[in-house]
Amino acid sequence: MFEITDLAVKNVKDYLSQNKIESAVRVSLMSGGCSGPSLSLSLDEAKDSDMTVEKDGISFIMDKGLSETCGAVKVDFVESSGGCGCSGGGFTISCEKPLPGARKGGCGGSCSSGGCC
Repeated sequence: MFEITDLAVKNVKDYLSQNKIESAVRVSLMSGGCSGPSLSLSLDEAKDSDMTVEKDGISFIMDKGLSETCGAVKVDFVESSGGCGCSGGGFTISCEKPLPGARKGGCGGSCSSGGCC
């Protein structure tokens, strides 16, 4: 399962529109960080090995193998004024299964398994 909240879609659409970008949004594994590997968002083109979820005119893509590793994935946008160095909010990406090599307690213990912002 691959879920993208309405607030996440709105913020992605706003970003793409403001920057005049037409691109799919990839959920991918980013190595390193305060808690080890985490999921991140980037602009990319779909590949044959990807699964695609269309929502409100935006294509969200993720490698099928990564999807199997993560289980259910949820992309959300959280409006906040702090935590992990974020102000004003940011995207959160959570997954059902722990990421390989992820450490608990990074970022002062305030981050989800999906990473910070």
